Amino acid sequence: MKKLLNTLYITTQGAYLRQEGECVVVEVEHQVRLRLPIHTLGGIVAFGNVLCSPFLLGLCGERGVHVSFLSERGQFLARVEGPVNGNILLRREQYRRADLPAGALAIARNMLTAKLANGRTVLQRSLRDHPESDADGQTAQAVAKLGHTLGTLATIADREVLRGVEGDAAKLYFSVFDRMVTAEKDAFFMRERSRRPPLDNLNALLSFLYTLLAHDAEAACEGVGLDPQQGFFHAVRPGRPSLALDLMEEFRPIIADRLALSLINLRQVAGKGFKTTETGAVTMDDETRKTVLVAYQKRKHDEVQHPFLQEDVPVGLLLHAQALLLARHLRGDLDAYPPFIWK
Repeated sequence: MKKLLNTLYITTQGAYLRQEGECVVVEVEHQVRLRLPIHTLGGIVAFGNVLCSPFLLGLCGERGVHVSFLSERGQFLARVEGPVNGNILLRREQYRRADLPAGALAIARNMLTAKLANGRTVLQRSLRDHPESDADGQTAQAVAKLGHTLGTLATIADREVLRGVEGDAAKLYFSVFDRMVTAEKDAFFMRERSRRPPLDNLNALLSFLYTLLAHDAEAACEGVGLDPQQGFFHAVRPGRPSLALDLMEEFRPIIADRLALSLINLRQVAGKGFKTTETGAVTMDDETRKTVLVAYQKRKHDEVQHPFLQEDVPVGLLLHAQALLLARHLRGDLDAYPPFIWK
């Protein structure tokens, strides 16, 4: 399972990936830039104009290495994988549980509990570290409201209502997100959350990190034999990895949001690394994207204590641990799905 931490990100435009024996070879302008054994990889993510030979795609499919193609700004385009495998009985139970309102609601409620609790903790840490950023008390009010919302989740008996609560909580959270930015505030600000396309630098950075997180969540689902498209909280749509989106909700605040804030506040990314296209969409240049990817991969090697497993787990394996716990719940080994709540 540890090989799933090893994801190869290709951001150089015009790069060509091919097979050479048991290796993945990356060429740029007919020059070999990288050669990696296939067994060291769990996934390949290609951004923009990156080509891949059909023989390499075949090798990746055979070895369980998932290849994802994204636009240059990080929008998901397609995913290539080998034959479907995994426990058919587990997937049948996953589909059955998703069709049972009570069963799906219980899992969705636990996932949302973790998302709201983790977002609240991020705001609380900001208040502790930078109390001057909340002179009018708006962040403190948001923390209190999120705490109240957490107390009401157990009474909600409808998934649509739960989705409405999540939407309101997200709007509240992002209404004070801008206050956690302490550097280059003229370049990094948030008036509101915008996506597809992101309309400012901060939203572009968050969307890019969420795309990386979604890729890892999808790999985690498949790694334990779950169908990443059959979710319990997000609505099911053709081609949408609803379960992966469910699973990543718990980690948006503590992995993607905190990393974005760290990159900005430590001045590891700058406003000059972003540009606005003719359509109004904001994109990152190659150097900024590489900086973000390196920071994301480095963050995945940090260790935190898992509240349920009671042991230190690399951040990059947290999604895999949660997918495994969800699979065990569906098999009947656990009475409920234990979400990841950060302390």
